[in-house]
Amino acid sequence: MIDIENQVFEILSSSLGTAFSGILVVGEEINAPSSFPCVSIIQADSNTDDSYITTEHIENVINVVYEVNVYSNKKAKKKSECKEIMAHISDKFNELGFSRSFLNPIPNFIDSSIYRMVARFVAKVDKNDTIYRR
Repeated sequence: MIDIENQVFEILSSSLGTAFSGILVVGEEINAPSSFPCVSIIQADSNTDDSYITTEHIENVINVVYEVNVYSNKKAKKKSECKEIMAHISDKFNELGFSRSFLNPIPNFIDSSIYRMVARFVAKVDKNDTIYRR
């Protein structure tokens, strides 16, 4: 099974920690972060690309989707903070070889004082962990 989740999380988490002091980065879905700003990085999908499977049914390429949520609860400029963090994340995914397929603010129904943005990044990954844009 091809699995790059830990590598992707470590690269992004490290980069975010360097760029944004005190940022909380988690690898699971959350609705009410314990501190802010917060980023949730989740591998939302990983499926075998059947067009690359061998006659022995060996997985050679997967299609992978990451979903990233950015949260801010600043009194002022929380939207700007989310956008700045998301731009950094988008740049890092781009450097890794991913394409952004979705980016939007979404309501945070648990606590309306929290601004939340969500993005999805997609790519193909081969058995050597090489990442290709879809």
